[in-house]
Amino acid sequence: MAAMEMKVKMKEALPYIGMASTQFAQVGLMIVGKKAMSAGMTNFTFVFYSNTLAALILLPSFFFYRSTRPPLNFSLISEFFLLGVLGCSAQLTGYTGINYTSASFASAMLNLIPGFTFILAVIFRMEKLDCRSTSTLIKSIGTIVSIAGAFTATLYKGPQILLTSSSKPQNYLHFQETDWIIGGLYLVVDCVVSSLYLIVQASVLKKYPVELIVVFFYCFFASILSVTVSLFMDNNSNAWLLQPGTRLFAVLYSGIFGSAFQVSVMFWCIRRKGPLFVAMFHPLGIVIAAALGIIFLGDIFYLGSLVGSIVIVVGFYAVMWGKTKEDMVDEDKLTRNINSKAPLLEIKDAETKI
Repeated sequence: MAAMEMKVKMKEALPYIGMASTQFAQVGLMIVGKKAMSAGMTNFTFVFYSNTLAALILLPSFFFYRSTRPPLNFSLISEFFLLGVLGCSAQLTGYTGINYTSASFASAMLNLIPGFTFILAVIFRMEKLDCRSTSTLIKSIGTIVSIAGAFTATLYKGPQILLTSSSKPQNYLHFQETDWIIGGLYLVVDCVVSSLYLIVQASVLKKYPVELIVVFFYCFFASILSVTVSLFMDNNSNAWLLQPGTRLFAVLYSGIFGSAFQVSVMFWCIRRKGPLFVAMFHPLGIVIAAALGIIFLGDIFYLGSLVGSIVIVVGFYAVMWGKTKEDMVDEDKLTRNINSKAPLLEIKDAETKI
């Protein structure tokens, strides 16, 4: 009996363990990406190798779902290509932003995505902006608060509050005020493009609900785009060398854990617990990134980052609360609709019998 109860508890705990592990994987991806670029790789080469490896890992799923997957057509391939364009752009700007700032700062900025997604959904008329609705008002306020937090973290660096012996002197030179602002702006662009990516992804998955194949095409097109852009933007041939050590480890980690593992676990958690459950774990990444960044990269944690992160998280949870409230209202309306139709169906059945 005790063993059975333990098994049930472990089953219930799996989504929580899974999402915590994805946050570690995400932060690890930022750290190894920054390490790889410090070792001579560019964001173009890192994105190319990462997506190429992820596409190769996910290639078997293309054949595994061969008999059950919907047929592909030019329209779908075009949308997969658009996902690749948006995803590649988000990765390139994101890694550039991390290179200018730190992993903890980047993790905090990622919490802007729900707010930007809400703004873009309103612009594209996917959501209605009903000012009389409490949920819409809370989401709007939360979005404004999140953006204010991002500006605080970007424009106000403040004094150092966490510094270890591993923090090297070059870190002081690296994190110049202008670098911090440039990095913050790159990360804001990353969040906007990522929000667009999520909107397009939701549309694609409705038409083609085979997640692993969608991710395969996304990685495939992202790798092609990154190598194409690098031919015009980057002439450093040494950046393409996959030397044993930091570069090779970073590529292997990003391809296996950054794409294949992380995406698979997140989709599994979405099926088990829903998208809101997955989103609620994003702020955990700030804590993990701050700790790992200080330990492994010698990052310096500034007061501005702390204040901005707190403000962003408050705004993030406000947006999530508004979304939850909205979903509850929609479910309530649907239930009442079904209940109101039930008596009519009973009357029709009775009339048919007569």
